[in-house]
Amino acid sequence: MAEQNPKEEQNTAAPEATPETTAVESKEVKTEEPQVDPQEFLDNFDWDKYEEGIERVEDSKLQEFETLVEENFVDTADEEVVEGKVIHMTDREAIIDINAKSEGVISLNEFRYNPDLKVGDKVEVLIDIREDKTGQLVLSHRKARTIMAWDRVNDAHDKEEIVQGFVKCRTKGGMIVDVFGIEAFLPGSQIDVKPIRDYDQYVGKNMEFKVVKINHEFKNVVVSHKALIEADIEEQKKEIISQLEKGQVLEGVVKNITSYGVFIDLGGVDGLIHITDLSWSRINHPNEVVELDQKLNVVILDFDDNKSRIQLGLKQLEKHPWDALGDEFKVGDKVKGKVVVIADYGAFIEVADGVEGLIHVSEMSWSTHLRSAQDFVKVGDQVEAVVLTLDRDERKMSLGIKQLTPDPWTDITSKYPVGSRHKGVVRNYTNFGVFVEMEEGIDGLIYISDLSWTKKVKHPSEFVNVGDVLEVEVLELDVDGRKLSLGHKQTQENPWDKYEDEFAEGTVHKAAIDEIVDKGATVRFNEDIVGFVPSRHMEKEDGKKLAKGEETEFKIIEFNKDFKRVVASHTAIFREQEERNVKTQRRKAAAQHEEKKTTFGDANAQLQALKDKMEADSKK
Repeated sequence: MAEQNPKEEQNTAAPEATPETTAVESKEVKTEEPQVDPQEFLDNFDWDKYEEGIERVEDSKLQEFETLVEENFVDTADEEVVEGKVIHMTDREAIIDINAKSEGVISLNEFRYNPDLKVGDKVEVLIDIREDKTGQLVLSHRKARTIMAWDRVNDAHDKEEIVQGFVKCRTKGGMIVDVFGIEAFLPGSQIDVKPIRDYDQYVGKNMEFKVVKINHEFKNVVVSHKALIEADIEEQKKEIISQLEKGQVLEGVVKNITSYGVFIDLGGVDGLIHITDLSWSRINHPNEVVELDQKLNVVILDFDDNKSRIQLGLKQLEKHPWDALGDEFKVGDKVKGKVVVIADYGAFIEVADGVEGLIHVSEMSWSTHLRSAQDFVKVGDQVEAVVLTLDRDERKMSLGIKQLTPDPWTDITSKYPVGSRHKGVVRNYTNFGVFVEMEEGIDGLIYISDLSWTKKVKHPSEFVNVGDVLEVEVLELDVDGRKLSLGHKQTQENPWDKYEDEFAEGTVHKAAIDEIVDKGATVRFNEDIVGFVPSRHMEKEDGKKLAKGEETEFKIIEFNKDFKRVVASHTAIFREQEERNVKTQRRKAAAQHEEKKTTFGDANAQLQALKDKMEADSKK
């Protein structure tokens, strides 16, 4: 409960007045009119009795009282900012005296930014209402601060003054700070010189800030706490930088960890340890080696001219693993290690801490068909390999996996002699042929021309699929070049041998036009033989040309087994008949001519015989 007003205590302590005494006092006032101290009169006047009509005051006295009020009380107006004094505080409220007719009450929530508020402090308040329905003076400290805030914020910004602020809450990217009653934004990067991970630790605290930016159009204010401590740090930084030397070992604190390295606070100066300088061993992320706020010793590797970029190293404080590599490692040894990096050309194996060897993809399998290293191993695999080369000075080592198994090409001539037939698996194909795996480490190539006797294969994918099992015949074997040439069509009888007689030139076959193509058409005589009919040989007897799908007779006018070429003609069918008819007509005409010639000769002979007889008779 709020304590009783001191003024009310004084009024309560005065003896109760009666109408008779009031009248006497009024007369005494009229006659004697003693000089009364204005403040004493105001303090002792019983307002309650006056309002209830118990105590009467003459008009002249009221006039005098009004004059006293005007002289001693503040002439306030609504929406006016005045200065008040805290005269009493409860758990929830502060009683404020602004030297008016009554005191005002303000919730302590409006003073959250100032938890040290106490009796006697002077505060600015806004007079919301001089007198509400209950006669209470309504004040607001928050509104008063807001009215005065912009002038104060602008003044602090212009003069670069330090201001006090109350951190109210978190927000996206930073904090909300109460400065002079204005909600200002404190970016997370401006809280401290080092990155802040726990923003909540600042909520509810009073801190010093510097106003760094004001947007008058949108009424936005940006403050910084970092700016206040940067000046001191800058001095420390200059002193530290002046003493930096390459090779110097310093103690630092892990300030920030990124995917590419670690930032170290050297006492006001930041340096970067690149991920490659954290450990002699390969790591995927710096947090595998260090953690935030960890103290550690680092060595200065390099810095730029003004020493603003400092390159640090951690692994350089330890002996290089290659220098510690024992003599037990030598060429030909078998070693075990973990796959740490994979590239298309090979895999890096860590055989000891910080010591790596490369297994080239060509050393992963005896197969000459090149594949990616990812087909053989993956990161994290434990593998066994053979040391192929070892250069301690250059710190390089090459390893091999295929050397752990016998070379399949050692007895290749006995296993795959020329002319032998085998089965293999299609592993890959290109535009020119198909790669067939005979066994692990032995691949052979079937050229596209050796896939089929009859089909014109434009691409191997038209004929086979990866994973198909094909029967093949060894055509050529190059042991030194480790090359095996195979054929698939050679495992079957060449159908063109038997077609050589069946489709010999001059033979006639019945078929339909399959496709109309450039300069002619194609005719499919069977599943193997597709003939070509030139345009001039597509003419029918009636002068029209054959159409697609039209079936008729064709005469083979060309057959080439080597080039698998068959040329046919329909026109030749009826043209040949025409030629036969012409020859027949010619033979008939010749015969008739001979017959006429014979008949005429006989007549001449008869006439000559008759003439000779007549001449003989005349001589007689």
